[in-house]
Amino acid sequence: MYLSLISLAANSPAFPSSILFLDMPQKDPCQKQACEIQKCLQANNYMESKCQAVIQELRKCCARYPKGRSLVCSGLEKEEENLTLMSGSK
Repeated sequence: MYLSLISLAANSPAFPSSILFLDMPQKDPCQKQACEIQKCLQANNYMESKCQAVIQELRKCCARYPKGRSLVCSGLEKEEENLTLMSGSK
């Protein structure tokens, strides 16, 4: 689940700087946490259960920023929306 979030962030272009940031590229504010998750997953044979602490750090980071500010967080938000939809349809 989170592996796909990290892959999305790693392979996607930055936000359209000309629209949001007046042509000044901005670093994703939660990129560090996303990289930590990737490192943890690699070190633990991609077992998410071993990386819950770093996943929680990403959630904390995402909570500090408005929706749409972080590409990494947009993937997390989408994943959580899907989980909510799935749990509501049961």
